[in-house]
Amino acid sequence: MSTLIAPFKAWPARQPRVFLMLAALAWFALYQLLDPAAQALVAALPVDRASHLGGALQFFFYDTPKVLLLLTGVVFVMGMVNSYFTPERTRALLAGRSEGVANVMAAALGIVTPFCSCSAVPLFIGFVQAGVPLGVTFSFLISAPMVNEVALTLLFGMFGWKVALLYLGLGLAVAIAAGWIIGRLKMEAWLEDWVRDMPRMSADYEATGMSLGERIDGGFNAVREIVGKVWPYILVGIALGALIHGYVPQDFMASFMGKEVWWSVPLAVIIGVPMYTNAAGVIPIVQALLAKGAALGTVLAFMMSVIALSLPEMIILRKVLKPRLIATFVVVVAAGILLVGYVFNAVL
Repeated sequence: MSTLIAPFKAWPARQPRVFLMLAALAWFALYQLLDPAAQALVAALPVDRASHLGGALQFFFYDTPKVLLLLTGVVFVMGMVNSYFTPERTRALLAGRSEGVANVMAAALGIVTPFCSCSAVPLFIGFVQAGVPLGVTFSFLISAPMVNEVALTLLFGMFGWKVALLYLGLGLAVAIAAGWIIGRLKMEAWLEDWVRDMPRMSADYEATGMSLGERIDGGFNAVREIVGKVWPYILVGIALGALIHGYVPQDFMASFMGKEVWWSVPLAVIIGVPMYTNAAGVIPIVQALLAKGAALGTVLAFMMSVIALSLPEMIILRKVLKPRLIATFVVVVAAGILLVGYVFNAVL
């Protein structure tokens, strides 16, 4: 058996361009089959398609493979891209830059780097040791989980390029502004003492060349690492979305998440903070909320708070930040998210 598998495993290294082309064609072919396959599956069950259960099942059977397929494709591509952006290289790019410019660069790098809240502490320590300003570090730490490739790809696949581009601009604006404000407050004294006292290290980084085949291996490793971790959250998120889609009345969400309810945006942020999920898990819920009449600004505020202000990330950051700095971070980011929600409820 191993002798049969070995040639396939070696194929990407020997003919990487041919492999990528055929893999892309197979991915697009599978994507086109999702809707008819979901409809056929529901039709084969003893369920009325127009019933609440039928609508929920159609949502679940279609969105589950769609989200997993989108996620696998984008994680594979970004796994290849991320081979250029190791933590060492990211630190080297940010260290020594002027504030403001560095905030923009840090937020932009957060989009293409594969770091999440679980990486917050080692990344934070590395940035401080490399001399990256505190505000710049926060711009990166906000952008990396909130405006990541997974969120943008799933938003594009479910809502189109306008919503994905809108979320990109909003997320970058929040990350850049929040990091700049925290930098202006000069709160380095509110780092934990052991972090402040760590010796500085050089930010120099010598890039090493990698072949295309090695970058393809990096893509497969990223799929195993990321998709292998987040698929349970995806299933839970889609199941909740399916229940909302099938059973929640059309005007129910509009009654407390619509444009006319002034407290809908802060309520969405408050609900989102204690939730423990990620972009892949929350986007199916976002899709169902919008379909049931929730306002776009309110839903975006909910999504941003889930990803950028989650309670688990605050607990992790407590290892390196004193409570006053954590509270400042939460207040500044929450204010930006609230502003986003109110502005887009007003203009859309």
